[in-house]
Amino acid sequence: MELDLDFVRAQFPAFAEPTLEGQAFFENAGGSYTCAPVIERLERYYRQRKVQPYAPYDASRLAGEEMDEARSRLAALLGVATDEVSFGPSTTQNTYVLAQAFRQWMKKGQAIIVTDQDHEANSGPWRRLADDGIEIREWKINTETGLLDLSDLENLLDENVRLVCFPHCSNIVGAINPIVEITSAAHAAGAFVCVDGVSYAPHGFPDVGGLGPDIYLFSAYKTFGPHQGVMVIRRELGSLLPNQGHWFNGDSLYKRFTPAGPDHAQVAASAGMVDYYDTLAEYHDIKGTASERCRGVHDLMRTHETQLLQPLLDALKDRNSVRLIGPDRAEAKAPTVAVALNRPGYEAAQDLAKHGIMTGGGDFYGSRPLQSMGVDMDFGVLRLSFVHYTSKAEVDQLLNALDDVL
Repeated sequence: MELDLDFVRAQFPAFAEPTLEGQAFFENAGGSYTCAPVIERLERYYRQRKVQPYAPYDASRLAGEEMDEARSRLAALLGVATDEVSFGPSTTQNTYVLAQAFRQWMKKGQAIIVTDQDHEANSGPWRRLADDGIEIREWKINTETGLLDLSDLENLLDENVRLVCFPHCSNIVGAINPIVEITSAAHAAGAFVCVDGVSYAPHGFPDVGGLGPDIYLFSAYKTFGPHQGVMVIRRELGSLLPNQGHWFNGDSLYKRFTPAGPDHAQVAASAGMVDYYDTLAEYHDIKGTASERCRGVHDLMRTHETQLLQPLLDALKDRNSVRLIGPDRAEAKAPTVAVALNRPGYEAAQDLAKHGIMTGGGDFYGSRPLQSMGVDMDFGVLRLSFVHYTSKAEVDQLLNALDDVL
């Protein structure tokens, strides 16, 4: 079965927007287009439900029900319990809240492992705990390939390590890390696991319950939804960590790590992401439980993306003026392609814009992996990223533009 791209694109108003006509969007790693069900839910909430939720009158009752619906349906999709899902203003903010909980919970001399492959959101907040006497150990990438080696992690693990933090895939390197194997190694050493899924989730929501991490984070605005951070914290870990919310919410797992009131409308609109997945599953005749349908949609997305990605990698890997960051095999990475050039990546992005290519250049909050790989930080990289709604025609448009620009 193949993804019906015409049907997919019909679910996104951006593809019918006159101001975007003729432009191909290749900065999806920074934020995706929003699907119609999310926009519809958000508009309905602001028109009909914009009151304090959970009161007995109808508008308020329905507002609360829509917020609860978003949590429960998203949890079912991810294969976890409803109260193991919580929302926050961004993944970076969610990680800071978690880091404060670990700061209170951990003892001096205990250790956290971070990588230099991560976006700063899953690195900086943890590294700051060194100021409180917590040891920070760095799992370093291979400076040539940008990849993480599991044997290097095993050399860092011991009884003092309480948490291992790493990305599902890097927003620079793009390589997909083996969550199950890494999580198993960490758990065997007595450590919990925090996975930054921001750069992976846009390519198909993962089965978090099956993969096994204790924390999984991603951003709804990069998965066709509103500007929210979504955080899964499994109950065993969540009940151990100190409450970061109001004292009277301490008994509620999904409220323990939400210090401020949530954005009611955006939480409610997050159910539209599940509407979209369900629509794709029904159209492509994918049946089963919510998580089974999600896996089917995930596989459709990844197959389509992989087919489009390999020609782009082939066009870049042998150019003398380009250093391709990360794997050159499509099945080994997400369609997030960073290239170091002999000039600033932002300048190349400006030139591509003249060809109708929407993308960007810089460090993308990934200065640590770029520095580790010896990339000139004054130049940064040109990043080309897409998702399942991207067409072959748009990739061809990009390839033609790259011939002129590189």
